[in-house]
Amino acid sequence: MGYEMARVEIYTGMFCGYCSAAKKLLQQKGVAFEETDVTGTPGARETMIKRAKGGRSVPQIFINGEHIGGCDDLYALDSAGKLDARLGLV
Repeated sequence: MGYEMARVEIYTGMFCGYCSAAKKLLQQKGVAFEETDVTGTPGARETMIKRAKGGRSVPQIFINGEHIGGCDDLYALDSAGKLDARLGLV
């Protein structure tokens, strides 16, 4: 393939439909991601808020360390045709 897959991190919460939708899109694209459940990991919510510059809702998604936002932002990137390039798929 020759392309380097992006590092994707996603902060999630239990029973979060938006988290499930974001993960589903990534899975459909065959992209591996690191998931941190902020409800079950001590200190994770504080880390997420700091990294997301105040973003408190889940999911918060990072691609190669860059904060891209939540589920709606992920789908907006995909709709705009910009997600695959960010993920290293093209």
